[in-house]
Amino acid sequence: MPKLLPIITSHQGSGGRSAMTCRFRCGDACFHEVPNTSDNEYVGDVIAGALSRRSMMRAAAVVTVATAAGGAVLADPAAPQAAAAPRKPESHKSKKGARGLRFTPVAPNTADTVTIPDGYAQNVVIRWGEPILRGAPAFDPDKQTAKAQAGQFGYNNDFLSLLPLHRERGRQVLVANHEYTDEILMFKGYNAANPTREQVEIAWAAHGLSVVVVEEERRSGKLTAVSRHQLNRRLTVTSEFRLTGPAAGSKYVRTKADPRGTTVHGTLNNCAGGTTPWGTTLHGEENFNQYFANAEKVTEPAAAARLKRYGVIGAASERKWERFDDRFDLAKEPNEANRFGWVVELDPYDPESTPRKRTALGRFKHEAAQPRLTRDGRPVVYMGDDEKFDYFYKFVSSKRVDKGKSRSAHAHNLTLLDEGTLYVAKLTGDSPAGDIDGTGKLPADGEFDGSGVWIPLATAGPGGHAVSHVEGMTAEEVYVFTRQAGDKVGATKMDRPEDIEPSPHTGKVYVALTNNSDRGKAGKAAADEANPRNLNKHGQILELTERHNRPESTTFAWSLFLVAGDPEDPATYFAGFPKDKVSPVSCPDNVAFDPHGNLWISTDGNQLGSHDGLFGVATKGDRRGELKQFLTMPTGAETCGPLVQDRRVLVSVQHPGEVDGASVEKPASAWPDGAGKIVRPAVVSVWRKDGCDIGV
Repeated sequence: MPKLLPIITSHQGSGGRSAMTCRFRCGDACFHEVPNTSDNEYVGDVIAGALSRRSMMRAAAVVTVATAAGGAVLADPAAPQAAAAPRKPESHKSKKGARGLRFTPVAPNTADTVTIPDGYAQNVVIRWGEPILRGAPAFDPDKQTAKAQAGQFGYNNDFLSLLPLHRERGRQVLVANHEYTDEILMFKGYNAANPTREQVEIAWAAHGLSVVVVEEERRSGKLTAVSRHQLNRRLTVTSEFRLTGPAAGSKYVRTKADPRGTTVHGTLNNCAGGTTPWGTTLHGEENFNQYFANAEKVTEPAAAARLKRYGVIGAASERKWERFDDRFDLAKEPNEANRFGWVVELDPYDPESTPRKRTALGRFKHEAAQPRLTRDGRPVVYMGDDEKFDYFYKFVSSKRVDKGKSRSAHAHNLTLLDEGTLYVAKLTGDSPAGDIDGTGKLPADGEFDGSGVWIPLATAGPGGHAVSHVEGMTAEEVYVFTRQAGDKVGATKMDRPEDIEPSPHTGKVYVALTNNSDRGKAGKAAADEANPRNLNKHGQILELTERHNRPESTTFAWSLFLVAGDPEDPATYFAGFPKDKVSPVSCPDNVAFDPHGNLWISTDGNQLGSHDGLFGVATKGDRRGELKQFLTMPTGAETCGPLVQDRRVLVSVQHPGEVDGASVEKPASAWPDGAGKIVRPAVVSVWRKDGCDIGV
């Protein structure tokens, strides 16, 4: 096992993040009162009367009508979504390591670079500020304008998706989220108390999404951005988005500027996401709460409670956007915050299309949204709410994917996420309560595991008609205030559910639970079998198996696949694999699968002394639990958006140089362009020098 480094002092309570990262990324969420004050940790089995007979009968009618309107069934409906070609099983006595993970692990380190295994090479695909639209100028940090930034690659890239471009050989479409801006690292002499209008408008233009065509080098995994391609696109805080589904037009999303409640300007704090089988991308709006000011001036009790449940608190916002646009001032536009916290669906192949915010998937701090298909071709989307003690969810569509290439098929598929049922998870452990002592010690049966149920919250049907399954809440309240719906039905409080990914090989679902330093504190939920450590610094990964391996099932089995931390710590667990043969890992965040079925884990806030990194772990066979570190980040950076293909690994290097005390004038990192250059978030591609597949 690689030797651990001395523990780095970090912003206590936030994992290993710097105070600067907490300030700009999530508005210091870890240092405010936890929004979930429900007593769900004490709720026993699901209350049988939670769904009235009348509610279920009405929901069944909605689903019946919606299903009847569905499109064609997939040619092979029994196959999991995006399944790879069958591969030879691992040799039971293999000494090379799991296929796809046969590389020399990178040792924990604090080098100011992207450190990769021996025999591999890398390149920067695209940096913050590089022009991607026609007419956009070359990046000049001393002469940056909002107009220029609106045509350039955005700041702090996170989720990545690569889609085929069939008519242009050797090219693909790269889609990236831009989660947040750190103005201290963007502008010389930035005055946080008095930002200028130009700085604010540049930040608006640096948020959002980018679509950019990339070209691959034939003999390697190198990718190069194609500037000014016709498909290239920027979506920003001022771009138009459309609300669709059951909450569109609700009284809770209407504003003075949009009295119909259907058109929103902008998308905020886009974290992870997903790629659909029908060729679109999904983008989760996460820590949107921090952008809104004067929540303390909202005094109507119900409205104030709803804002507080989403962490929208206080007076002035960090970035002071409310000074330049009234919609960020809740005293003037109390519903504007309700127009964020959704999953956005984007069609990357149509640069003229308006992205949709899918309200049927619920509103919370969305980390990601990754679909899997049922046997009859209906998408099921898994989602996490990234907050201490919050929940994870799924949405089961009532409509089937149409695999055709016609315009009508495409139009049909763009309605799939507007009709169906939204669920929240309730987990029960199978060990006596006395076996869970908060230390992470395995219970007597040798495994943290149990069963669970998906509790229905609401069902949406055609024409925006919807039925609530939560007593005391209307359907539109369930969709707009989904956290409170989860509170009411007794969902299980988790340790920051972030990315959730179903395996395209096995159908098992993996939930990254990053950490929770408040677990077990006085007045807070104590450890349970799914979250077995009090003061949880390192996090865990939960493996969920739907009943009969059918994603539409309403019950499931679960177990902890990985309990992160120092392998020498007896509280850690690596699916039973020998702990002296794995890399140390801390704070799992985004996850992805490679073509061999291995799970790849990016980290956020490493508490073990090393910089954040990317890790691969085998999920099956005799090497199950074998975890190896593939790369580490530069100083201050987080690993985001991992994408693992046969011949390349793609990662977002987010917030490099984001270290307390750093600024443009006093950089903490020289990445990616060397000393004397401004630090820039970027996308990096890694490949084998010999041109062979990754890890084989």
